[in-house]
Amino acid sequence: MGTFNVTFRLANLQGGEQREVESLVDTGSMYSILPAPLLHALDVQPVDSDLFELADGRVMRHEIGDVIIRVNGRSSPSRVIFGPEDAEPVLGAHALEGLRLVVDPYNERLLPASRLRM
Repeated sequence: MGTFNVTFRLANLQGGEQREVESLVDTGSMYSILPAPLLHALDVQPVDSDLFELADGRVMRHEIGDVIIRVNGRSSPSRVIFGPEDAEPVLGAHALEGLRLVVDPYNERLLPASRLRM
């Protein structure tokens, strides 16, 4: 499957300031990954940390926090990983499931899950 980018809005759980983020859609990534400075700027607080295996096989500890993600007219709370400063934003499976969106890889877009047969 090819990859594509989407733009979404991001805010802390209290609904404060929002930021627009362009992100790679990656259903192979469980959680969304965002640069830690962006999350700190939105006053997103880490709630935990855990070990994560990166695509290159390295295992690293990262903080985890909760945000509100808004895309395609839908919004949902989602758990995200505080990535390095230069991390490419990734919209992962946990966020997509919470938003009830599925990937249409042929047209490179997100669709409401209700539009596809289960």
